[in-house]
Formats: sequence, structure tokens, C-alpha cells
Amino acid sequence: MLNGPNLNMLGHRDPVYYGRLTLDKLNKLIRQKAQELNVDIKFYQTNHEGNLVTLIQRQRKYVDGILLNAGAYTHTSIAIRDAIELIKIPVVEVHLSDINAREPFRRVSLIHDVCIATFSGEKEQSYLKGLEFLVNKIRTENL
Repeated sequence: MLNGPNLNMLGHRDPVYYGRLTLDKLNKLIRQKAQELNVDIKFYQTNHEGNLVTLIQRQRKYVDGILLNAGAYTHTSIAIRDAIELIKIPVVEVHLSDINAREPFRRVSLIHDVCIATFSGEKEQSYLKGLEFLVNKIRTENL
């Protein structure tokens, strides 16, 4: 589970888009879902989107898939997209908020095309559904 800088602000951002979750509560829910699915999950949180590129590249040797919160239309999203293309492991893009209802630059996901799926707009359920989708995809398709 890789999180970009916006999740560090959970609990401080507009509850209309993000609910009242904190990052600790969200990670706990994801960890519980991972236990139900019988998978190990590691969490990486960075306040610098550029660090996501490095984290993505490092994971190719150690993980079967990535759940990623990133991808708004920013210059680092181009680098994130390129990193995802190069690692050749499945990545699911997840967002708490409905990216289609957000500011225009947040409606454009530059990583959407290189991810196997995108889940958004369902607050913490976006993450839980995204994780379940990723695990099932890896198990059924031997990705």
C-alpha cells in the first residue's frame, strides 16, 4: 500500500470528500481486510510524490501487487506512470474521494491507463474493494 501526501492530511481535510477517517484508522481497516484475504501488506506513506516513484521501483522485487493512492494531473504523475509501466506488476489506483467530482486537475488520472483498475468515491471502501480486486486478480491470473 503506497500513499501519497494527501492521505497524510486525513482527519484535517473536507469530510464531504474524505469522511472522518484518519490515516491510522484507514490503515487498520486495510490491515483487517488483508488478514481476511490471508495476504501480507506493507504500508508506505510519503509526503513527497517524487518518493513514490522510488518506492514503486523498489517494490518490483518484493511484492506481487501495489495498491496506490496517487495519480492526479501533476508532473510527478508522469514519472509515477512510467515507473508503473516498467515494474510489470499489477497496480490498483485508489482514492477516498470521487475524483470525477473534484477540481478539474484532479479529475485526470495520468496513471489510470497503466493500472489494472481504479476505485474511487467510496471513502474507505475504495481501498477495501481495491485490495480485494488486486488479490483476486493476482490469484486467478497468476500475475
